[in-house]
Amino acid sequence: MSYFDVASSAPLHPVARQALQASLDEGWADPARLYREGRRARLLLDAAREAAAEAVGCRPDELVFTSSGTRAVHDGIAGALAGRRRVGRHLVVSAVEHSAVLHSAAAHEGDGGSVTEVGVGREGAVSVSSYADAVRADTALACLQSANHEVGTVQPVAEVAEACRAAGVPLLVDAAQSLAWGPVEGDWSLLTGSAHKWGGPAGVGVLAVRKGVRFAPQGPADERESGRAAGFENIPGVVAAAASLRAVRSEAAGEAARLRELTERIRARVPRLVPDVEVVGDPVRRLPHLLTFSCLYVDGETVLHELDRAGFSVSSGSSCTSSTLTPSHVLRAMGVVSEGNVRVSLPLGAEEAEVERFLEVLPGVVSGVREKLGVTVAAGGQGEEEAVTVDALGLTCPQPVIELARAIGRVRVGGVVTVVADDEVAAVDIPAWCFTQGHEYVRSSPRPGEAVAHEVRRGL
Repeated sequence: MSYFDVASSAPLHPVARQALQASLDEGWADPARLYREGRRARLLLDAAREAAAEAVGCRPDELVFTSSGTRAVHDGIAGALAGRRRVGRHLVVSAVEHSAVLHSAAAHEGDGGSVTEVGVGREGAVSVSSYADAVRADTALACLQSANHEVGTVQPVAEVAEACRAAGVPLLVDAAQSLAWGPVEGDWSLLTGSAHKWGGPAGVGVLAVRKGVRFAPQGPADERESGRAAGFENIPGVVAAAASLRAVRSEAAGEAARLRELTERIRARVPRLVPDVEVVGDPVRRLPHLLTFSCLYVDGETVLHELDRAGFSVSSGSSCTSSTLTPSHVLRAMGVVSEGNVRVSLPLGAEEAEVERFLEVLPGVVSGVREKLGVTVAAGGQGEEEAVTVDALGLTCPQPVIELARAIGRVRVGGVVTVVADDEVAAVDIPAWCFTQGHEYVRSSPRPGEAVAHEVRRGL
């Protein structure tokens, strides 16, 4: 089985396993106690904090361990907002942040605060100028991920941090996906990470708060972790997390170059091997091990199941893999195709032969799924009709797009196809399909009930 989903969770690194087993015997006591066992536990905790702080790029007394990366995000945002409440209650986030950030933003808004979401381009990155324009006099905090968890695009954190500092606003960076590859550049104020993303154990997060940043921990007071993370420290977990972070960093330079070559191979060959594929995300400013592509006219859930049967564990941001049929907020914000989305994130040590076998298997999987769906697309042809209306009511992803692709060849160049659909995903994938196929998405207009009419003008 080839595990290609480390963006979700990386396998436990051998160094983490060794450190975890050793610290289970040595780090079980209360590090706040002065007797021998407590002092031994304190030494382990302090050493782990120093190692993690060095990897993050901060002082040891600026870093605390939390019960998860999500907890680090929630506590970091809540504490920073509370610490600067006198400034204002405005929060700035990007539209492609991890759900942990967006859930915190929603909670803040529900509590009476205001939130500005900064959009991204088709490659998934924010514009520095647009982000800077979103910062106001009453902005208490800004948040920006270091790299996107679905498409791998690296964000301009250093430039955004500079703009935020000029405005006197702290920037919180969610670095969960990038910490394995190196410290985050720029003058950030707060930073979060999650150990299971770099080969540490699950249930350990890190939160760094620079000296001088106004921060007021929320919830009942606790004496642990400088009052910023409540509860007894998971010493075996944090020791294993710090040890594995140091270990993966020592391998990062060589593995980054090797894995980038393998993901470049996938990026280049998939569009040649599989018709009607859009590779999404920035082709250059991206994580070395992660890429994502979307296959038109397929059910994403079936693609993932078929790849699993073939021995490949991959993930997806496809709306068709969700029980709610709601497209990924990342792909939606980028304006790219969401149906049939496949995310590949290679682990350390991934072999070339595994990648080659994936490239051999994928075309047959996609064509098989298209065959099951009865896809016979004729997007070309010399159609003569002026306008065609397609009834896609009751059809779910990817059928509305399939019906559009079948109909487009029936109209002349400049003619209009109107797709009437009640599937929420159609509002994302029909405009994205038009962009990839060279047609014009004219407009959408509501129809009775939940239906929406999508008008598409045929290009050449």
